[in-house]
Amino acid sequence: MKKIILIVFLNLLFFTYISAQQPDKIVMPNIHTVKLFIAGRQDAYPIIPVNVTNALELHFDDLDANVKNYNYTYVLCDANWVPADLSPFDYLQGFTQGRLSQYRNSSVAETKYTHYQMFLPEQSCLPKVSGNYLLKVYLNGDTAKLAFARRILIVDNIIPIAAKISLPFNTQIFRTHQKIQFIIDKTKLNVLNPQQQLKVVVLQNFRWDNAVSGVQPTFMRGNQYEYNNETNLVFPAGRDYRWVDLKSFRFQSERVDSADLKIKPYAVWLKADPQRTQERYVTYYDLNGAYEISAIDVSNAWLQGDYANVHFTFVPLRAEDFVNKKVYMIGELATGNCDNGTCEMDYNADKKVYEKTLLLKQGYYYYTYVTKAINQNGGVAETADTEGDFSETENNYTILVYYRSLSDRTDRLVGITTINSRNITQQ
Repeated sequence: MKKIILIVFLNLLFFTYISAQQPDKIVMPNIHTVKLFIAGRQDAYPIIPVNVTNALELHFDDLDANVKNYNYTYVLCDANWVPADLSPFDYLQGFTQGRLSQYRNSSVAETKYTHYQMFLPEQSCLPKVSGNYLLKVYLNGDTAKLAFARRILIVDNIIPIAAKISLPFNTQIFRTHQKIQFIIDKTKLNVLNPQQQLKVVVLQNFRWDNAVSGVQPTFMRGNQYEYNNETNLVFPAGRDYRWVDLKSFRFQSERVDSADLKIKPYAVWLKADPQRTQERYVTYYDLNGAYEISAIDVSNAWLQGDYANVHFTFVPLRAEDFVNKKVYMIGELATGNCDNGTCEMDYNADKKVYEKTLLLKQGYYYYTYVTKAINQNGGVAETADTEGDFSETENNYTILVYYRSLSDRTDRLVGITTINSRNITQQ
């Protein structure tokens, strides 16, 4: 009896540990600049069709600057990013792990590192069913020595989705929010219980911290389900992302205040970022929080790009307005450095500003600031206090449709579409 109780306890402990893991994280401090994207497009989120090989590029740097043996595997998850109760052989074709065999030591750069890169998925280790996947990279074939993890969306696109963006009917948020509405056609699916078998997730600029899920159809007409909810499908629009050009540390851009190139890594201080809630809305081109590794003073930024400790400063209009709130920096540059892809800013009481230092490689970065209430555990980050919300803001919205048949033990990703708020519909 004691053995049975112990086994049950260990199983519950293991399940709790797995469920508590956060996707998109960097575990080892020597790992930096993890980029996973559609081959040839650094700003493209890793979304690929099922049974397609070499469609993604993986890049990362090991600042220990010596060659190591890194392996990788895929973990299939449900719509909530909980690992599926399946054997890897149920969703992987070939081997259950592969080896990262392409690497080169950096050259020219003052900060030394080993750069690893690879095209994925490989034919020898290929996901064979659609769904949410975690790419896990670990050391010496030991899954307990996790280096980092990244999300991948593998889709079997059999569900048509007709979507549009409009302004809310509510006059109080008409100028600050954007509403998503869409219709899916389930003709190719055997749906007996839509509440249990269908799940939809809506992402704003591929942010998972404010993703909307659990929304039920507003209208069901035969095989067409319409989602048109004035409460759950309304997003604060925010403002276009801030930017910094770090393509060269020697030839400094207008966003750089000063730099020290005598120390390793270099140190770069950016001009202070003011609170923008009182500023008029101005349209800027941005990559909606993504970043690109590039350089103007070397021929290959992946192998020759240098690193610098970049100092960010956020200046509130009134520091007392943020007494019960924490300020975070979000964007791809913060993913993996802090919990849930956000980066908490440190308050400097003497200067009455918020500060953060990140070790960044040469490139072009986009980011924004958000707040959370101090007593808010896992709450949604808000831009209203730091940036302001403007319905004119350009945002990408991605709709994911998941389906689970009565015999499945996880959710298949059967439909996906992305729309842009530049095509907003006036109501």
